[in-house]
Amino acid sequence: MIEPIGIATIVLGLVCILLGPRATIATLVVTTLFGSSAALFIGAANIQPAHFFLGFVAASALTRSREITAAIRAVSPPMPGFWLACLLIYGAVSAYVLPRILAGSTLIFPIGTSEYSGSGLVPLGPVSGNITQTVYLSADLASFALVVAVASTRAGFEAITGGVIAYAIGNILFALLDLGTYLTGTQDLLSFMRNARYTLHHNEEVSGLKRIAGSFTEASSFAGSTVVALSFTGTMWLCGRRPAWTGILALVSLILVILSTSSTGLLAVPFVMMILYATALYRSGLHPSGHVSAAVVLLAPLIVIIAALVVLLNDHLTAVIRDYVDLLVLSKSTSQSGIERASWNAAALQNFFDSWWFGVGLGTTRTSSFALAVLSHVGLPGAILLMIFIISAFARQRGRPRTFPSDVRLAARNSCLCSLPAAVASASTLDLGLLFFIMAGLACAEPERDAAEWPGGARVRNTGAQI
Repeated sequence: MIEPIGIATIVLGLVCILLGPRATIATLVVTTLFGSSAALFIGAANIQPAHFFLGFVAASALTRSREITAAIRAVSPPMPGFWLACLLIYGAVSAYVLPRILAGSTLIFPIGTSEYSGSGLVPLGPVSGNITQTVYLSADLASFALVVAVASTRAGFEAITGGVIAYAIGNILFALLDLGTYLTGTQDLLSFMRNARYTLHHNEEVSGLKRIAGSFTEASSFAGSTVVALSFTGTMWLCGRRPAWTGILALVSLILVILSTSSTGLLAVPFVMMILYATALYRSGLHPSGHVSAAVVLLAPLIVIIAALVVLLNDHLTAVIRDYVDLLVLSKSTSQSGIERASWNAAALQNFFDSWWFGVGLGTTRTSSFALAVLSHVGLPGAILLMIFIISAFARQRGRPRTFPSDVRLAARNSCLCSLPAAVASASTLDLGLLFFIMAGLACAEPERDAAEWPGGARVRNTGAQI
């Protein structure tokens, strides 16, 4: 059954196809904002606008020989996409085989429906999550390859970069809409996009504070998405790329993560700050684009010290911050939700051992940690493939430093790395989401390979391009 937002997605997709691959791929980035939306329903499955729109991206990009060649190269050995494809193949095989040959050997918290009734522990066997999670991981691979393909040209690379900036702006606007409609009692105005058949947490409070969900299902999902926007815009600001815009977006995103009342967000923020400070150290110097980074390196420690002194010298402020952190982080494990999630993780770890380290199949068991989801779903073989993908995608230096493509790749890499702690803290499945793999594709794209795309024909010429 197609929903009104699905009809809008079709119309938008057809328009973007007429405009070309750059428009479709940039729009795909923005559609990942609609995490609480369903474009259509297939049985009990919710098809989100971004996954639905991915078909239009493929139809637009894969009708051109250049993009087809680039997409094939992206998943060929020894490229990062090859290892992601291997993970998908192993995951798909494990999803079908392992729950059957290991049936009844361990107890699981099933994802989706199983042959057993109830939502608690049940004997291992095939579940509906085996199918849905395989589809999601297939979409992740497709989005990665398509982004690498379209971003292999300068125009495509800049279009995707613009799409990420638009995503950061849209994320902030939806957060403000979420707060505004809640305070005015007009939440129904957003019902057109909050139509997914998930459990939605849009009207919850913690100690009188509204839990910011934005366009997502809950505060933790919003915080995870905002961490990506914060990392990307913060890095671009440090690199001196439109610092007025990117600096404001990074600052507002940081404030929203802190105020979201998400323990996931609060745990991720210190890691994000360390990554950004390390980036500032790397970028600082006498180069004109290093002035912002140099200022951050010098002033950030002083600002932290002053802020710490202000807090320590104000007993009321200290108590407020301590209570806020204690409520959202330190006492989380003793809450009903924390106890339930701990039981998921304990069962997932036991699944890993009971399956002789091979996992119980992609999409089989629910967890509350990405690390345990990997081990329990695809075991040690899948964990090795995923690690090789991450290392090959993010550890290699591509292009000449301090050029526009290099700075964007750095920002995309930081976004992926900064989103991992949030996933390790709360992700219930192996799927990191389309946005993660879009950013990973952007981090791996090399538009400099086509010298004709850059002024003067220089292979790695620094054009000084801006967003």
